[in-house]
Amino acid sequence: MLVKICGVTRPEDAALACQAGAGAIGLNFWRGSKRFVEDDQAREILAAIPPKVLKIGVFVNPHPLDVTESLANLGLDIVQFHGDEHPQSWGMIPSTKTIRAIRVYDESSLASATGWNPRFFLYDSFGDGYGGSGKAAPWQIVAAGARRPFLLAGGLTPDNVAEAIAAVRPDGVDVSSGVETRPGVKDRDKLLAFIANALKA
Repeated sequence: MLVKICGVTRPEDAALACQAGAGAIGLNFWRGSKRFVEDDQAREILAAIPPKVLKIGVFVNPHPLDVTESLANLGLDIVQFHGDEHPQSWGMIPSTKTIRAIRVYDESSLASATGWNPRFFLYDSFGDGYGGSGKAAPWQIVAAGARRPFLLAGGLTPDNVAEAIAAVRPDGVDVSSGVETRPGVKDRDKLLAFIANALKA
């Protein structure tokens, strides 16, 4: 079970998550996000992440140069596409270095996975903006139609992550707002509980 802690804006939160067993840390490079980080801030966070933990950059409808430069200059392991990107525009990035987010509202929304062959799909809820809404994804639809391997996101908390894993059987889980005191600032107790509950499940 891969546990991804996303929307990290502080090195100490990244370090704590990794010590507790998180397998991936996500940093948001979309300027429209409350959890956006500049490159200098990102370098400080990434320096706190050990080599065995995946370093993931989250982008929304980015320019290709922004993505390739971030991969090269920041040492990211994976790029997460969380907008309306089309697969034919990103052939320069190996599929093993990509996560494709699918924002799910009904069965038809699952078709947006067509053409992608990423390292992971990420099934998230559909809402205003792109992610981090705290709104739960429709678990039954994801369970029935998800393409593997995939991560489940959207409205997960320490209290419901075990139930979500039992219902959907994902390959991993992704959380941001569900372990925060405010956008970008992780709550120590919630973070530790979330990781522990996910790994037990």
